[in-house]
Amino acid sequence: MFPFFFDPTFIVLIPALILAVWAQTRVKSAFNRYSKVRARRGVTARDAVRTILDSNGLNSVPVERVPGALTDHYDPRKKVLRLSESVYGSPSIAAIGVAAHEAGHAIQDARGYAPLKLRNAFVPVASLGSSLALPLFFIGFLFANPTMMDLGIIFFAAVLLFHLVTLPVELDASKRALSILSDSGLLASDEIGGAKAVLNAAALTYVAATLMSALQLVRLFLLRGMRNR
Repeated sequence: MFPFFFDPTFIVLIPALILAVWAQTRVKSAFNRYSKVRARRGVTARDAVRTILDSNGLNSVPVERVPGALTDHYDPRKKVLRLSESVYGSPSIAAIGVAAHEAGHAIQDARGYAPLKLRNAFVPVASLGSSLALPLFFIGFLFANPTMMDLGIIFFAAVLLFHLVTLPVELDASKRALSILSDSGLLASDEIGGAKAVLNAAALTYVAATLMSALQLVRLFLLRGMRNR
């Protein structure tokens, strides 16, 4: 019997792996390119996101600096928007675009955007699933226990569902960000393309993660079928 992680079904994951590598390359390339282009208004990402939040009635949402690169996120539990060190004080088109995207999530939360609510509700399930799915399946596979393999598949299906729900949330946040940046004048019309390039590249990483989860689930089904022969 072939080892679980080195078997013929691994080829199923290759398209997702290629897309993931390409997506990460595009994100780094787009961010590096436009992080060197200063927005003409000269405002920092922190100031831009503060303006966006305040203009949407979210004065109570604090903006914090966090360590790391591209660790930017909005925390819906604590109602806090956090910007990475490379974004927070930067006046670049890339940084402002990323910050506006996170502001888009804060606006989604404030307005009760249904897909965001659904994603937030799935976080505990997805977290549990990502921790238990493969170990359960792996143990069931080794000991020819179909029940454990099925449990692993069910948990992994929850992970895939989380990724499927995440996609529209991220795309909508980017759409809101670009619209706000354009309407508010925080970025000039000829600068919006740079922010869009950064956010579109970031969106590809979510597409890649969703594809990887889908193909991994297919792989688990294939392995289960092989183990039962």
